[in-house]
Amino acid sequence: MARQPAHAPLPPVALPPARTVVVPGRGEFFLRDTAPEDRGRPVVMLLHGWLVSADLNWSAAYAPLHDAGHRVLALDHRGHGRGLRAMERFRLGDCAGDAAAVLRALDVDRAIVVGYSLGGTVAQLMARDHREVVDGIVLCATSQHFQDPETVGSWRWMGLVGLGMRVAPRTFWRRALRRSELPVDAHSTWWQCELQRHSARDMAEAGRELGRFDSRPWLAAIDVPAAVVLTGRDRAVTPDRQRELAAAASASIHEVALDHLDIATRAEEFNPALLQAVAAISASGSLRGRCAAPGSPSP
Repeated sequence: MARQPAHAPLPPVALPPARTVVVPGRGEFFLRDTAPEDRGRPVVMLLHGWLVSADLNWSAAYAPLHDAGHRVLALDHRGHGRGLRAMERFRLGDCAGDAAAVLRALDVDRAIVVGYSLGGTVAQLMARDHREVVDGIVLCATSQHFQDPETVGSWRWMGLVGLGMRVAPRTFWRRALRRSELPVDAHSTWWQCELQRHSARDMAEAGRELGRFDSRPWLAAIDVPAAVVLTGRDRAVTPDRQRELAAAASASIHEVALDHLDIATRAEEFNPALLQAVAAISASGSLRGRCAAPGSPSP
């Protein structure tokens, strides 16, 4: 039997430099930043999904987005990975406020905000509550709500999920990785080590928050360019729900035949759709700028 390494292994790809962003009155935030010295690049902020971190969700997307000309920012949400440990309960609205506050702390006027799964709900809230820093949103493998009967039933188990993470985190995450059908390879231990950084309390509360989220009453009224990267074989967020989201947000659709977790193993298929969606938002911003009257602010 192969011996487990005594230290956390290296990630599968080189990651952008990490930095700590201090937001007075809010806290310290862990951030990946591909081009901290290049303020001329358009900014893309990546928001990760539930039960992962920025690196686990986006490690394979950092370089393609940077090579496409963007400054890429990615932070860990509260309780996830190296994210903020707050005294108050986990709330999606606070995550949206955190991301907007980090952009302001970095003097970033506007960013294209890209959210995957839970990160997509945070992106929707940013577009509603912090429109001034949002140039457009790209919503990936996500929905307007998670209140279908099958999913609602799973939220009732969040207390047991949190207990499992607290009592036996190694066993919990080892079994979770096996059930996820992710390949067992040299990078599996890195995944497991990263997952054990989470706050068990916040993971359980984040699941409950997803169960409470519902943007159907207000999403259609949000005036922000939008694109949807639709995972066409998704068993966690069905393609029909993703199409409903795209219709409500008046979003372009960029479909890829992947399941919910395939972003971790088939990034070479996901990233082209992601780049197309970001480019569509960038083109929309350029068009708005050309159509603006001389001397008037862009909308």
